[in-house]
Amino acid sequence: MQTSEQKVKFAVVGCGHIGKRHAEMVSRNSESELVALIDVKEKDQLNIDHFDVPFFKSLEEFLQSGIEADVINIASPNGFHANQALQALEARKHIVIEKPMALNKSDAEKVIFKALHVHKQVFAVMQNRYSPPSVWVKDLIESGKLGKIFMVQLNCYWNRDNRYYKNDSWHGKKDLDGGTLFTQFSHFIDIMYWLFGDISNIQAKFNDFNHKDLTDFEDSGFVNFDFVNDGMGCINYSTSIWNQNLESSMTIIAENGSVKIGGQYMDKVEYCHVKDYVMPELAPTNPGNDYGAYKGSAANHHYVIENVVDVLKGRATITTNALEGLKIVDIIEKIYALK
Repeated sequence: MQTSEQKVKFAVVGCGHIGKRHAEMVSRNSESELVALIDVKEKDQLNIDHFDVPFFKSLEEFLQSGIEADVINIASPNGFHANQALQALEARKHIVIEKPMALNKSDAEKVIFKALHVHKQVFAVMQNRYSPPSVWVKDLIESGKLGKIFMVQLNCYWNRDNRYYKNDSWHGKKDLDGGTLFTQFSHFIDIMYWLFGDISNIQAKFNDFNHKDLTDFEDSGFVNFDFVNDGMGCINYSTSIWNQNLESSMTIIAENGSVKIGGQYMDKVEYCHVKDYVMPELAPTNPGNDYGAYKGSAANHHYVIENVVDVLKGRATITTNALEGLKIVDIIEKIYALK
């Protein structure tokens, strides 16, 4: 455990949009220190000169450098997450791992087993849990005010076209990306799991309407299921929306009322009509931009870094633990098994 005076030292693997966001949030946190950045690309291609820290071309090179770090933040392409997590844990580092934790349940289990073996923490990044509407609806459900949950509908309709799926990018490649549910919509599946628990009796239908030349996988799907804890649900999703994101929304139909949270990033309360209940005023949510680089859901990464610092200093518990990260991988893997 860190002492209250010690800064928590972080190194970040992957210097794309989200990796830079991690580095920025570490740099802004008064109790943390950024000690290195790691990426396979040349430094002058990455726009990271404003971070005055050593740069390495691989995680191995960094781990051999002798630079002290407490935490490795893994923000590389999805397909590298599990192996890099295992490398960092082998070096006795705590890890912060961007979604998804792995591209299959088996690899996620290996990461958890290794972390237990070396007594290190695994922080799964699911920053949408910090948004005011998510916190509010979690409290509403746990208070019992909604009564029994009957139906939940999750709609995720975004634009991902050739501006996003570039030839030199890992996006769209099956072994590195994993699929639409892993890369685009796992945050929203996490919110659903966080609120309502596991699912069973899954049925699904998939299509690839206009991404055949852009990706190795589907762009759209309908998925329906039962919740293990009662009620039924569905996920309807597509990245074939023309030109710009449409919405990510969740509609909850329950015994004592109905609620809908929506907006591009499920960051607005659009409807609340609940028996004997007056909705409180929520804190404002950061507006989103088209690809969520630094706004929308990504604007909550400072909470992730704060949680890491608080946990390592013994002041808090993990907001999203490794088992929850594994569960999201498990749910998506079960859905994709129906292709």
